[in-house]
Amino acid sequence: MRFIVFFFMFSSCLYSQVDSIYNDDPAQYMPLGMTHAQYHYYADTGLANIDTMRLNPPFWWVGMKNPKLEILLYDQNINDYTVRIDNTVGIELEKVKRVSNPNYLFIDINILPQAKPGIFDIVLYGNNRNTKRYKYELRKRKNMIERGLRSSDFIYQIMPDRFANGDYTNDNFEDMMQQGINRKKMYFRHGGDIQGIIEHLDYIKSLGASAIWATPLLENNQPYASYHGYAITDFYNIDKRFGNNELYKKMVSKAHKKGLKTIMDIVLNHCGNENWLMHDIPSSDWIYQWPEFTRSNFRSSVVADPYVSDFDRDKLTKGWFDYSMPDFNQSNDLLATYLIQNNIWWAEYTQLDGYRIDTWFFPNQDFLSKWVKSIKNEFPDITLFGETWVQNESVQAYFTKNNKSGCNKNFNLPAVLDFQLNFAIEEALTKPQTWTGGIARLYYTLAQDFLYDNAYNNIIFLDNHDKSRIFSTLGEDMDKLKCAIGLLMTLRGIPAIYYGTELLFKGDGKPDGTVRQDFPGGWKEDKINKFIKTGRNLEENDIYNYIRKLAFYRKENPVLQTGKLKHFIPENGLYVYFRYNKEKTIMIILNTGDKLQVLNKKRYGELLGNHIKAKNIITNKIINLNDIKIKKNNILILELI
Repeated sequence: MRFIVFFFMFSSCLYSQVDSIYNDDPAQYMPLGMTHAQYHYYADTGLANIDTMRLNPPFWWVGMKNPKLEILLYDQNINDYTVRIDNTVGIELEKVKRVSNPNYLFIDINILPQAKPGIFDIVLYGNNRNTKRYKYELRKRKNMIERGLRSSDFIYQIMPDRFANGDYTNDNFEDMMQQGINRKKMYFRHGGDIQGIIEHLDYIKSLGASAIWATPLLENNQPYASYHGYAITDFYNIDKRFGNNELYKKMVSKAHKKGLKTIMDIVLNHCGNENWLMHDIPSSDWIYQWPEFTRSNFRSSVVADPYVSDFDRDKLTKGWFDYSMPDFNQSNDLLATYLIQNNIWWAEYTQLDGYRIDTWFFPNQDFLSKWVKSIKNEFPDITLFGETWVQNESVQAYFTKNNKSGCNKNFNLPAVLDFQLNFAIEEALTKPQTWTGGIARLYYTLAQDFLYDNAYNNIIFLDNHDKSRIFSTLGEDMDKLKCAIGLLMTLRGIPAIYYGTELLFKGDGKPDGTVRQDFPGGWKEDKINKFIKTGRNLEENDIYNYIRKLAFYRKENPVLQTGKLKHFIPENGLYVYFRYNKEKTIMIILNTGDKLQVLNKKRYGELLGNHIKAKNIITNKIINLNDIKIKKNNILILELI
């Protein structure tokens, strides 16, 4: 996720200090950043939904490895009630935690081994008031499944609102702040949804992908730019303009039946200012407070910097991502548990395969380490990777499990989105080689893989929903694009491709909306359907088939999944590396120079050995290794025979 300026329904509104909400005013729990008049508007129209009773998590399971459960109970004026548990065996009430807001109770229970699936009552009584009863369900945990990504996987990233509209009945709801769809405006909703993804699972599979990563689908009931998903307003509900919880669960199931894994994109650092929790915040320390609006400095280096100032560190970790995104204080134990349980809930409920975690380096790192440990405790094989849009390799590696930075902390994160490799690929294909620049940067980036416990776990990519489209970055050069795709499919790590790369989508990442185009054919009114071969032009089919060829070859050949990597220092823009195991050796030759070059076979003799021929895996032609000449901006991927 990257910086976007959001506009408010009430443009004069800026965030006020939350300390001021605890007073004698009848609007003492007004939504953050609202004037009193605005608060009464929402309350009178019902938009704030502050009278809605909630139980979070909405249900749970017996048989979890951690028997402890903390239930957030939200209702009006309940914190002076006494609590008991009725109608169950094997459930112990351990503790009731009360906060400054009288509308909350946090109820800790212990689910003993003898507990059975079923419904029990949470009973509130006392103080000469009416007794309240709340039904709570414990379900049977599903049989353990094999989940998580493997080195053989290939991820297809989707922005759901811009992919396909499969259900026109959910395009608009009167109780949502941003009304309707408008496909002509980049920050309005366009109508893509979960049903649209379901209807195109075969397309994704036919490209050779084996996993789907959709940007956040949880409710974003924000007044503007609500389509992107990173300003969550309800952590337990899919945005109804995308579908609902059961439909998302159905999507995961259908994807699994087709051999496609699913990754949920989540946000632990912040929420939307219209989140129901912000409309009636449990206590002021759920978010970080400043005398006036203070944005994060976005400087990831301060986390690892041994000389960092407290001021700079606080601005990174406690500053808000934007006006509309309050920054969570994960050192609050109630909030920390709330977020951890939420992600355990979604993983068990839907049987998804992994989490991509937004803005990884912003939150409290002790919390993040605990979060990883808690998720892995319940789902040992689930895939977790964090967004680490950072300045250099050492800082990126710093956040990962068992890193070699010399830090005395272990952050537990198994993998990252490898921005450093992304930057290196861009530079390799757009700048001439120098001692450290151009293609040399790619060499030096990979040479620092010793910093990781296992760099092969990293997710590698060419572009995404925040960055300029790779085709535009490369000057719309088809040969360079094939070079980039060739690198993506043959380097170490798990490759991910952003929807539309296979269709030569163009766009500059400033503003973000220009790289979040609609997929032609995803709407019934579209005149062109690029989901099918006849809807794509010659160049689009060329790139589509190029990706597909490499994707299936990679899937069928473990040498490009787990095989060792050996590379040679680039010379004159020529970079050669090998992927090899006991069964096969793949030679990759990339020419980023400004002229045709002849391969010096002797230099690579330690891996070429006695091989004199190789098969070009794109053309299937057999070539003589003594006669290799490679054009500028070209890549050869050769299987030695």
